[in-house]
Amino acid sequence: MIQAIAFYLFAAVVILAAAMTITARNPVHSVLWLILAFFNAAGLMVIAGAEFIAMLLVIVYVGAVAVLFLFVVMMLDIDFAELRAGFVRYAMFGLALAVVLAAEVIIGVGAWSAGGVDLANRVAPVDAGTALGQVPNIKAMGMVLYTRYLYIFEAAGFVLLVAMIGAIVLTHRQRGGVMKQNVWRQVSRRSEDAIRKVNQPVGQGVEL
Repeated sequence: MIQAIAFYLFAAVVILAAAMTITARNPVHSVLWLILAFFNAAGLMVIAGAEFIAMLLVIVYVGAVAVLFLFVVMMLDIDFAELRAGFVRYAMFGLALAVVLAAEVIIGVGAWSAGGVDLANRVAPVDAGTALGQVPNIKAMGMVLYTRYLYIFEAAGFVLLVAMIGAIVLTHRQRGGVMKQNVWRQVSRRSEDAIRKVNQPVGQGVEL
């Protein structure tokens, strides 16, 4: 009974927050409603036993993506009246996208109603000695990720590293006429070279 109440509570708040995200006139309020939706979606994942996905929702989406959206909206001078003026122009595209999403939801519900997923035919099945009820979700995922898919995980990290280095190389350009910092010259500079003591007479200005 407690799980059912928590599920319907989280689900209702997610739907309400998603609707308010779309209908809110203030973009800052929209981002705040989006953060609330992410938190309640994480609660749904915890109830479903997917603690890892819940942690990703809170850390990645709330802690990075949503906060980035909030800072961008608050810091940039965006003319939201001009953005709303193009609503009619993109209305048909948005309606088509909504129809596609609704069709996907209907297909998903139909597939779920057709029958349960055969756990024995999964890509990474859990051994009989380590049933899902005995091993936490995060531990089971870590065991699969760092054993069977270890080389793929390391290859993905290597690709991200190469992409990061490539982005730095592409954006780092040699520019002329730019003063560069000379750390050794700054450290070895004496106080006599930077400070000049002057006995300034009263009533006269300072010569620079």
